[in-house]
Amino acid sequence: MKTYLRILSFARPYSEYIPQYLLFTTLSILFGLINFTMLIPLLRVLFDQVDPAVQAEMLTKPDFALNVDYLISLFDYYFAKIIHNFGKVGALVFVCSITLTSVFLTNLFRYISGLTLAKIRAKVISKLRIRIFDQVSRLHLGYFSNERKGDVMSRITNDVQEVENSVVSTLKVIFRDPATIIGFFAVLFFMSFKLTLFTLIIMPISGTIISEITKRLKRKATQSQESLGRIVNILDETLSGMRIVKAFNAREWIGEKFGKEVSHYARVNVSMARKQELASPLSEFMGIFVVTGILLYGGILVLNDNSELEASEFIAYIILFSQILPPAKSISNAVSSIQRGLASGERIFSTIDTMPQIEDKPDAVAIEGFHRHITFEQVSFAYENEHVLKNINLSIDKGKTVAIVGPSGGGKSTIADLIPRFYDPVAGKIYIDGIALTDAKIDSVRKLMGIVTQESILFNDSIYNNIAFGKPNAQEEEVIQAAKIANAHEFIMNTPQQYQTVIGERGTKLSGGQRQRLSIARAVLKNPPILILDEATSALDSESEKLVQEALTNLMKNRTSIVIAHRLSTIQHADEIIVVQNGHIIERGRHDQLVEMGGLYYKLTEMQTVS
Repeated sequence: MKTYLRILSFARPYSEYIPQYLLFTTLSILFGLINFTMLIPLLRVLFDQVDPAVQAEMLTKPDFALNVDYLISLFDYYFAKIIHNFGKVGALVFVCSITLTSVFLTNLFRYISGLTLAKIRAKVISKLRIRIFDQVSRLHLGYFSNERKGDVMSRITNDVQEVENSVVSTLKVIFRDPATIIGFFAVLFFMSFKLTLFTLIIMPISGTIISEITKRLKRKATQSQESLGRIVNILDETLSGMRIVKAFNAREWIGEKFGKEVSHYARVNVSMARKQELASPLSEFMGIFVVTGILLYGGILVLNDNSELEASEFIAYIILFSQILPPAKSISNAVSSIQRGLASGERIFSTIDTMPQIEDKPDAVAIEGFHRHITFEQVSFAYENEHVLKNINLSIDKGKTVAIVGPSGGGKSTIADLIPRFYDPVAGKIYIDGIALTDAKIDSVRKLMGIVTQESILFNDSIYNNIAFGKPNAQEEEVIQAAKIANAHEFIMNTPQQYQTVIGERGTKLSGGQRQRLSIARAVLKNPPILILDEATSALDSESEKLVQEALTNLMKNRTSIVIAHRLSTIQHADEIIVVQNGHIIERGRHDQLVEMGGLYYKLTEMQTVS
């Protein structure tokens, strides 16, 4: 129930929709009741059960009163006048006209209430999907290392869709169907207290059996959604890595892996369907069982003249009671169906409730600019229990270029990730101009930085929008100038639609060098005082590297640059080179100084010279 109410909380403010939904639903129920209560006077007339003396009394208009008896007497008055003036045929026409009008109004109000419910549903789902997307975008990078991307995607797409199908679509269960049942039972109690009390004694049998079935659905629903998340993950990995799948002839292997998960998903769904599909026929059978019991019990009472109901009233009673079965069945189906949506809702809320490990403090300050230096003081960092940085002390002055080199896995990229606060150190502090990053607003820190990584992160959009990413108000002249500085303008002008050319998913329509130059143009447009280059040229061929290196040189002018380099030839002119191994800074100095030392840096340069 807690999850259900939390899902509905996304419809707030309720005042926009709930009052009109309640109004039109109530009107729909009332006119629905009128449809069937019209049967009683009609049956009385047709079966000649209206005594002439009683009919004469009915021709006297009742005195006004605020109660049900007055309304009944008033209807009887007009009905008696029609019988008196027009006979049975006239009475039949009268009742049919009222019934037709009532049915029209019932369906009109049901339609309007359904539209209102559709608006609530659309609002809930839109807000829920936006909320989980916003939450995912706020989470720290470590979250995505531990979670399967496909599972995260499944929560935003499939789980939200499941919530819409099986939770929000059953909102009518909250009011319309229960209110319909209550309304009909009120009329039934008015007609025969004894008979209606009998129905309430035997009906819980049906409810108890169905509730036992629904309890077993939730666990299977959770397993189903988790399996679907794994299917999406396999699809994402396969489509992204199709080149490798084909190159290693791994199509059969990946197909078998996909097939196993799909088969598991099918088995779980069949198991769940056994229980879910049982609820509907069982509820229908139990409903007919109750009606049969009423027919038997009530019929005996009527036949033995022990009932307060006449034969025509008893027939109307049975018809009225039969109208309780559809909403009761609807509630039964909704309750069994809703378990799957609640399982999806819990998966969604588990993501929404995940606290980002990197957040602003309540009293965080904004860093307005970069003026002096970046400082690491006794900084250590660990991924879970594995320490990758240990007691790092480092100072990077404004305007300087500092290169970080060393063997793979030594902690170079981790140092770069700590500066824009993608992660926080487990020990020590990092300062910008004397302000600890943990005391600063995250947006203000990242606003100071431009980042170019080994993998060019581009989007399936136009070249223009990829360069202007993060600066939507950029002028066209600024975008073109940034492309020129990044040595990208020439190849852009040779594309079919030039700056409006769509580059495909992750920029697959471009070469590696072209993609990297767009990444550099994006950083140029941001014009940051601090630049972080994480092996920005290591994946390029020699010709592309030359063009990209020229672009990087243009970008690094008059900026503070932290360069993580694999190819040491690209950082020989750095103001300082930091050599990192096993999480420690083991050497530091200029290129010529480190070569003279004959240490690890010298060995690395020798290895690359030989190769």
